[in-house]
Amino acid sequence: MADSPRANGNLLIADDLKKTYGSGEAATHALRGVSFELAEGEFASIVGQSGSGKSTLLNLLGLLDKPTSGHVRYRGTDTESLRKSKRSELRNELIGFVFQFHYLLPEFSVFENVAMPALIAGSLPAGMIRSRAEQTLGLLGLAGLESKNANALSGGQKQRVAIARALMNRPALVLADEPTGNLDTANTDLVYDLFRKVSAETGTAFVIVTHDRSVAQRTDRILEVLDGELVADERNRYLKRVV
Repeated sequence: MADSPRANGNLLIADDLKKTYGSGEAATHALRGVSFELAEGEFASIVGQSGSGKSTLLNLLGLLDKPTSGHVRYRGTDTESLRKSKRSELRNELIGFVFQFHYLLPEFSVFENVAMPALIAGSLPAGMIRSRAEQTLGLLGLAGLESKNANALSGGQKQRVAIARALMNRPALVLADEPTGNLDTANTDLVYDLFRKVSAETGTAFVIVTHDRSVAQRTDRILEVLDGELVADERNRYLKRVV
């Protein structure tokens, strides 16, 4: 489904990321010098309570915002030196997003929602867009639903369509922001298992941002953010013991 990951390479380097809102005594320091590296194909989580800075960090990693200081590098490219158009191009090429709410367009079909990123990119012929969308939906257990209206789906199906949309441009990294926050336990388990399946089959790296430690404990690496600082970065030995 995707090109195999680059052997032993870093996909992402976050270097001393700081983000400050306002100035002077009223300034809010959302991030206070966060640094880490993420390998190609890695399956990690960022955990922290509301207000810890994890959503700010997600926005910087997703190139949706720029740090006050520090650098975000993808495959050696320093994104801070890029023009806005080039940052958008890189984001569309390398990053897929899954949010707590699916943000599907209710007036469109499943196929049209999934195909939207490829249509915006304009880099694939129509026939390939159709086949890729069908392949991606099949991977997520949604084969045959291409023509169904998005509003006619269950909550779990809508989230899976949102995942398919995030995968449409075959990103190197999926950033998932509280992706199971609106789902029941059964659908939470299903979405997590699908993330694992996609990562294993495509080499796509995942970073799951969550306040739920039970979700974080199912990833291979846990980064914890507290008051804008990275206070822990641990390989998940517990997960390896129970698998």
